[in-house]
Amino acid sequence: MRSHKRTRERGKLSFSRFFASFKEGDSVAVVQELSQIFGYKKTIQGRTGKVISKRGSAYEVEVKDINCPKRYLIKPIHLKRIQQ
Repeated sequence: MRSHKRTRERGKLSFSRFFASFKEGDSVAVVQELSQIFGYKKTIQGRTGKVISKRGSAYEVEVKDINCPKRYLIKPIHLKRIQQ
């Protein structure tokens, strides 16, 4: 787990990631944006899940924790779409 960004990644945020939109059922990976507050444990970093719904500016994502599915509200800047 990185604790800081690489030199070339520093600076302003990418607007395309900040305003990304996802549909229900899309597969996403949780990728923490280090310049923004994440608000969850580091164990969720790198996990994959499905978008359940949109709530305000965040998305409800269902992630499997061993065999128990858990739901998190995550802003789109911390999500990355996975092609399937």
